[in-house]
Amino acid sequence: MKITGVETFHVKPRWIFVKVTTDEGIIGWGECDLEGYNLVTAAAVDSLKDIIIGQDPRNIEYLYKVMYASGFYRAGGAVYSAISGIEQALWDIKGKWLNVPVWQLLGGKSRDRIRMYAHICGNIDYTERDEQECRDLLVENAKIKVKKGFKSLKTPFLCPYRHIETPAMVTRFVERIAKIREAIGDDIDLAVDFHGRVSPAMAPWLCRELEPYGLMFIEEPVLPENVDVMAKIARMTTIPIATGERKFTTFEYREVLEKQAATVLQPDVCHAGGISQVMKIAAMGENYYCSLAPHNPLGPLALAACLQIDTVIPNFTAQEHPTMEEGWDLGAVYLKKPFEIVDGYIEIPQGPGLGVEVDEDGIKENSYDGRWGTPTAFFKDDNSFAQW
Repeated sequence: MKITGVETFHVKPRWIFVKVTTDEGIIGWGECDLEGYNLVTAAAVDSLKDIIIGQDPRNIEYLYKVMYASGFYRAGGAVYSAISGIEQALWDIKGKWLNVPVWQLLGGKSRDRIRMYAHICGNIDYTERDEQECRDLLVENAKIKVKKGFKSLKTPFLCPYRHIETPAMVTRFVERIAKIREAIGDDIDLAVDFHGRVSPAMAPWLCRELEPYGLMFIEEPVLPENVDVMAKIARMTTIPIATGERKFTTFEYREVLEKQAATVLQPDVCHAGGISQVMKIAAMGENYYCSLAPHNPLGPLALAACLQIDTVIPNFTAQEHPTMEEGWDLGAVYLKKPFEIVDGYIEIPQGPGLGVEVDEDGIKENSYDGRWGTPTAFFKDDNSFAQW
C-alpha cells in the first residue's frame, strides 16, 4: 500500500481536516487545528506531504520520525500540528485496513465508556457584563450541564488579570467559584482554567482561596514556558495542577514530569504529535502517578482520535470537550453518524480506524478560507494587552 495524496480542508467554525489517500482506496482522516495559525499549519501539511507520498502508510512510527526529524530544525506548533493530523490519518488507514478500531491496535480497552467534561462558559461574551450577571449565567450553565448528566465541569477565567491584582478582584472570582460549587454540589467534579492569565505573584493567593471548593484541578495556573515556576506553584497548593495544551511531544513533557510541575497532563492530539505521542506521554506520566485529561476544544475528528487513546490508557481522568449546543463539535455536519453523549459519557467507538465516517458533502458545504483569530483582551483603563 502506498500514500497517493494528502489534502487539507478548512471547515467552520475554525478547524482543519486532513485527508490521506492510498493506492488501495483506503482513506484516512485526521484533524490538525492550531487556533489562530491554521493557514500556517495547512502550509506545513503541504510541505510534509512531499516526504510521505509514495510511502507505506502502515509504517506509522517510521513516518512520524521522518516528518519530525528530516527537516533538521525541530518544529514549532504549526508543524507539530500538521504532523499530528497526518499521523491520526495514518492510524485511521491502518485500522480500516485491519478492520479494527485503533484502540485495539494500541492495546485494547481499559474501560467501557469515556467520561467527558463540559465547559460551562457557553458561547457568551462575558466581558461586557457585570459580575452578578456573569455569576448567574455560569451557575445556570453549570446546572444545565449537570441536568444533562455531566459529572465533570470546567470554567475559565473570563476577565483579564493584572500581574498584581486587588483583594476585591480575588474575592469576586472566588465567590464565583463558590456559587458554582454551591449550585452543583460536592458530587460533581469542577475544574478551573487559569489559562496562563495569572502571574506567579497572584497564583498562590488564588489557589489558597480556592482550596475549600475541592477542585478537580487548576489548569495552567501560570504560563507554561517556565516549568520551574509552575512547579513552585504546584508545591504551594493541595489542588492538582494541570498543564499540557501548549506542550509538544514527549520531549517537552519530560521536564514537566521530572520537575513534578503537574499531576494532570493535558496533551492535545492535534498538537502534541498525534496518537502515538499522546500514548507515550501517558506512559511517561504513569511513572509519576499522573493522569491524563486530554485537551480538546476542537472538532469531531480530534474527538475521534482522543477516544481511541482514552479507551486504552489506564491513567485517564476525563476527556475535555466543549459540547457546543449547535453540535458542530460532535460532528453534526461532518460525520454521517455524530457522537452522542449520554449521561456525561461516550460509548467506546466500535468502527474500524478512528470509528467515524466523514461526510464530504458536509465539508464542501461548510468550507471557508481558514482565517480565524484567537480572542484578545485589553485592560480598559490603559488599553494595554492582557495575557491570553
